[in-house]
Amino acid sequence: MHWLALFFGVANGDGNSTGYLFWSGIGSDLAYVGVGVAFFRHHNCEVHGCWRLGRHVTAAGQKVCRRHHPDGHLTAAGVKAAHHLYLGHRPGRG
Repeated sequence: MHWLALFFGVANGDGNSTGYLFWSGIGSDLAYVGVGVAFFRHHNCEVHGCWRLGRHVTAAGQKVCRRHHPDGHLTAAGVKAAHHLYLGHRPGRG
């Protein structure tokens, strides 16, 4: 069990303080977990209980996932129609 204490930085095997051994070893990985949790909490869907990433913004400014967006799914035909509508309002562009 001494190897486990050395791994987690609890035991003082080489003269360093135990706090230094922990934070320079496995304790530094806690920062990666914290960054992952913060990213997920910032980017997840705003619908209660939904675990998906909210990449779409509604007219009210809420971030929701594709499943909960009120306009439904985007299709290739819809993209093409919007593209031609946009180009039609610009002189010299179609």
